[in-house]
Amino acid sequence: MNTKNVTDMTVGSPMKHIVIFALPLLLGNVFQQFYNMVDSLVVGNFVGANALAAVGTCGSTGFLFFSLSSGLAIGIGVIVAQYFGAKDYERVRMTIANSFYVLISAAVIVSVVGILFAPFILQLLGTPDDIIGDSILYMRTTCAGIIAVALYNGIAAILRALGDSKTPLYFLILSSIVNVILDLVFVLSFNWGVFGVALATIIAQFVSAVTCIIYAYRKIPYFRLTKEQLKPHKDIIVHSFRLGVPIALQNAMIAVSSMALQGVVNSFGTTVMAAYTIIMRIEQIVQQFYGSLSAALTTYAGQNIGAKEVGRVKKGYYQSILIALVFSIIIIPVAFLFGEQIVGFFVKEPEVIAIAKRALCINSLCYFALGMIYVPRAVLNGCGDAGFAILNGVTEVICRIVYSQFFTRIPALGYWGIWVTIGVTWITTAIVCIIRYKSGIWKRKAIQNI
Repeated sequence: MNTKNVTDMTVGSPMKHIVIFALPLLLGNVFQQFYNMVDSLVVGNFVGANALAAVGTCGSTGFLFFSLSSGLAIGIGVIVAQYFGAKDYERVRMTIANSFYVLISAAVIVSVVGILFAPFILQLLGTPDDIIGDSILYMRTTCAGIIAVALYNGIAAILRALGDSKTPLYFLILSSIVNVILDLVFVLSFNWGVFGVALATIIAQFVSAVTCIIYAYRKIPYFRLTKEQLKPHKDIIVHSFRLGVPIALQNAMIAVSSMALQGVVNSFGTTVMAAYTIIMRIEQIVQQFYGSLSAALTTYAGQNIGAKEVGRVKKGYYQSILIALVFSIIIIPVAFLFGEQIVGFFVKEPEVIAIAKRALCINSLCYFALGMIYVPRAVLNGCGDAGFAILNGVTEVICRIVYSQFFTRIPALGYWGIWVTIGVTWITTAIVCIIRYKSGIWKRKAIQNI
């Protein structure tokens, strides 16, 4: 079945498909980074420092909850992409129908856990007494909207699996605009403080989820489901969890490893902490490129492995490496020539700028290794080898903990060992990803072979 709203990536130029698909994702990711900054500005300037701290202290738990829904969404997207590539449109519809059971059940469980155990979780994180009340209120309110996050992520993942990366961007922009407007209304006009900020977030999420569902039903034939297709299908539900949960756990483990490294950074004092924070902000922007490329390659690999076009999967893999290499090479002279100006946007203290500039140069030399984590992992995920995500996550945890303890204790390195740790972690993890790709295990992971 053909429709103008989807793209068949099993035919045509692999690079063209990947680049055209990745561009809206990149724009959306950059837009979301900007939106997050605006959201923080509203809270910090119009509610207060304590409110900003209360929102910030929920960041790590929010990431874990988001990881579950996004991981399940990726798993569902892989299944849809493979069935679509195999031209098994009946199974595409059945997967879409069952995705709602998977996403809603997981979201309800996470919401209940978050609402009931918010005080315990925040106390466990060492939240200060003067902000724990606002933190609990914010966490409980946002947890009530997790079902909307799950539904939007699920629909967006399915649309991307069908080759449509533009539409999720439009709904992301809509959600962001609604969120910012409601932030200002609830905070400035209603004086609802932290509760207003959280309420604005979940309303915006429900708007994006509902509008996305309406669009999908009206424009994408695969979303018009019969009663027979809406029946729960055990195999699809189980496989959605089998693919999605490892990816969610991988993200959780990466978050834990980052927290462990942050502890090492904190031991070197506020100047190094400030420099590290700046480099992490810059890295978040750089990773948007690799992440967008990875998401595009995941869909491409999913469709083509479903169509049993292994040769096209390999071709897309190598062309994506070329794209990542070109981008990584461009970043190096930018870091070395304009590093001081770049970090100067974040802070004015000369000592912090000096450390951050050198750290940026160190990291830039290893960005290609970072890209070589994203590219093989995209193929592995797209082909259904999601179990590797656990190994990937464990690798990053071990590397960040072990390397940071080793390199920062070398007298000649000291705190520079932090950025050496990051670079060597990327290199080690990239090697593990490449070895897994070269093993060829992914060729046997297509959903129709299970």
